[in-house]
Amino acid sequence: MYHRVEPGLYSLGDPTPESPVFVTANYTLSFDALRTALKDFDSYILVLDTKGVNVWCAAGKGTFGTEELVSKIESIGLKKIVTHQRLILPQLGAPGVAAHDVRKRTGFSVEYGPVRAEDLPDYIKTHQATEEMRRVRFDLKDRAILVPVEIKNNLLWALPLPIILFIVSGIWMALLVLMIFVAGVVLFPLLLPVLPTKHFASKGIILGSIAGLLIWMVRFWVDNWSFGAVAIGYLLAYVLLISPWVGYISLNFTGASTYTSRTGVRKEIFGFIPVIAVMFICGLVLLALSSVADSMGW
Repeated sequence: MYHRVEPGLYSLGDPTPESPVFVTANYTLSFDALRTALKDFDSYILVLDTKGVNVWCAAGKGTFGTEELVSKIESIGLKKIVTHQRLILPQLGAPGVAAHDVRKRTGFSVEYGPVRAEDLPDYIKTHQATEEMRRVRFDLKDRAILVPVEIKNNLLWALPLPIILFIVSGIWMALLVLMIFVAGVVLFPLLLPVLPTKHFASKGIILGSIAGLLIWMVRFWVDNWSFGAVAIGYLLAYVLLISPWVGYISLNFTGASTYTSRTGVRKEIFGFIPVIAVMFICGLVLLALSSVADSMGW
């Protein structure tokens, strides 16, 4: 969470005053992706202070923006370093930068390169981006890359909680928590486009409901339940316990996808959090009632 490089001007290879200037964020992975793509080119990299946030998110927040770009151009004296007046910015930085304002205030024109740094070597040849270079992708490979990161971020609760619940309540509660982890952290990003509805939280709730149903079906078979009030109570309890948690975890992916906007995310969070809370409380109540009824032989 603290992968940052120092803002300023960096040189790659042996740049001259005619060498191109590329602009990026001070998020280390963004910086490394850019310099890796440009490893065979003599050039400059102008790093803006985006508080360690990647280009796309920083553009939405305003830190990869006009004011920061103008400030860096002036503070490092870029006009004294290069003889041209052209900057190449990543396409995903466009929401935060008013190109006409930058030119008016600094004399430098803004040119938007491709979405991905890996396409820069081909782009530099003509300074023309193909339709594919302009396309923002979020395919299975892109989504799968998120899974190891999310596993790491959720291990703090995903490791100890099932063990504690197994000791306290037995195997089924432990499996319930593991199912929340698998559905929310692993399956959700992989299945994102095929899950119905447009909201991330509701997609997660649907996936969580399926996960709850699967746990219930396994227990129904293992414990040889009859289909009665207790079995139905457990079914509703499992669905209402798992689905809101998966829905809550799914909200984390709004910042990684191509499907959301800042206002849309804020609206979704404030709209679904109360629903998620009520569902989980109802699930706890139903689980307690079903457990009591089960112990009494109902």
